[in-house]
Amino acid sequence: MDSLKDFLKLKGYSKIKLKFTKTNHFEIKATINGVKGQFILDTGASNSCVGFEAIERFNLKVKDSEIKAVGAGASDMLTQISTSNSIKVGKWKKNRVALILFNLSHVNNGLINHNAEPVDGIIGADILKKGNAIIDYEKKYLYLKL
Repeated sequence: MDSLKDFLKLKGYSKIKLKFTKTNHFEIKATINGVKGQFILDTGASNSCVGFEAIERFNLKVKDSEIKAVGAGASDMLTQISTSNSIKVGKWKKNRVALILFNLSHVNNGLINHNAEPVDGIIGADILKKGNAIIDYEKKYLYLKL
């Protein structure tokens, strides 16, 4: 039998390396609007997010949002939304992607307190669903359908 990698390659998937961190998260590199960044891969996050401080860096056009963000250790956080963004993860690309913006300081403070590097945001289930994602936890790879 072929390996998972070979099988998924035949099915048109792209392989992206995941980094397992000291905080037991997977981190992944992604490009938003042509700018590279570091992100936590979070299957439990409904939407992909970036911090308010990343608005200029990723060239985001933002609007206020009525939605309040809820996450581990925080709730009722003010949010903004940015639509019509391009995202690239490995060879996989998608245009017209919406991103939620909120204060990521509690996430990054937690990472820093555990001697891990801060991140620019979170890649959530919205992107994983769009890419028909498959995660190989043992080999530490994310596969997205091209």
